[in-house]
Amino acid sequence: MTEAWSALREECLSCRRCGLAETRKNVVFGDGNPEAELLFIGEGPGANEDAQGLPFVGRAGKLLDDMLEMIELDRTKIFITNIVKCRPPQNRDPLNVEQEACIDYLRRQTALIAPKIIVCLGRIAAMQIIKPDFKITKEHGQWFDKAGIRMTALYHPAALLRDPSRRPETFDDLKAIQAEIRRICTHTYPDQTANG
Repeated sequence: MTEAWSALREECLSCRRCGLAETRKNVVFGDGNPEAELLFIGEGPGANEDAQGLPFVGRAGKLLDDMLEMIELDRTKIFITNIVKCRPPQNRDPLNVEQEACIDYLRRQTALIAPKIIVCLGRIAAMQIIKPDFKITKEHGQWFDKAGIRMTALYHPAALLRDPSRRPETFDDLKAIQAEIRRICTHTYPDQTANG
């Protein structure tokens, strides 16, 4: 695992597959535990992430950390990454051609991590990972099964900063994720055994 992970990371950090390579400061490969049972996926890095080379480190990242803390998680218990690993200029949505150029890295990350649960952060990640016509306002918090992995989506933390009225339903979604972790994950919460 470690050798394959390091090789993938090195390949990703030197990627020139799309135009985002021209404007990035850093490739944002991901952060957290590559042996985690939970994989969180956003859409792409913003300015803070591009500067630091880490995902979710700005205001939205602080909110995400708070959200994780509500369900007894932190970045040592999950892995977090994005659909595209380089910042789209002005934080625009990543173009389809950029997503297609980058998605192989995410597929290989997912194969190596072998998560039990994937949580998509926002509409773009959910459309790429769960289904192309995903409607975040209607389908957030719903569960989907693909390739033996349980998948769900939350509002993106940046959207919650813009519209705090969505926070109560997101809290409900988080509690449902916590229940699912307790149901199918064996080592995310140290105080539980499987089905404990």
